[in-house]
Amino acid sequence: MTTPPLPAAEPPRHLGDPRELADAYLDYYRAALLRKLDGLDEAALRTSRLPSGWTPLELVRHLTWVELRWFRWGFLGEAMAAERAWGDRGPGGRWHVPEEETAETVRAAFTAQCARSREIASSVPSGQRARTGGRFATEADAPTLGWILFHVLQEYARHVGQLDVVRELADGATGE
Repeated sequence: MTTPPLPAAEPPRHLGDPRELADAYLDYYRAALLRKLDGLDEAALRTSRLPSGWTPLELVRHLTWVELRWFRWGFLGEAMAAERAWGDRGPGGRWHVPEEETAETVRAAFTAQCARSREIASSVPSGQRARTGGRFATEADAPTLGWILFHVLQEYARHVGQLDVVRELADGATGE
């Protein structure tokens, strides 16, 4: 299956359907995250410029796990150990990318997980609730797909904004 290219521009202004907007903006922010990495060398991708200590690659890793947690473990109800669903944690519980893992492999894992999330959500009504047995033990705890889409969207908006600042500190680049 070929993954469609991620959009470089905001969704068209004529869109009015909330589901279409959620899907389109989620892809827009997925692409924005990757664009923020373009032009940074391996050292810059592994250097933190913030007191919290996370690096751009660690942020990509975190969002890869966000996709897995909400769409596979959450919505589909895939069985997995909770520790696995929260991802690789390094010292102090921070996101972690081992030195032997390249920026290309981190990007590839992110892109693959986003494609899987997109596949999971396609053709599913926004009002359908997540399955139980994975992240959610009871139906009362299980959110709708629409809620998950908007939750993940706000997660991207926040983190891409943080990456805007990191990128400006790294090399002065601003904008989309």
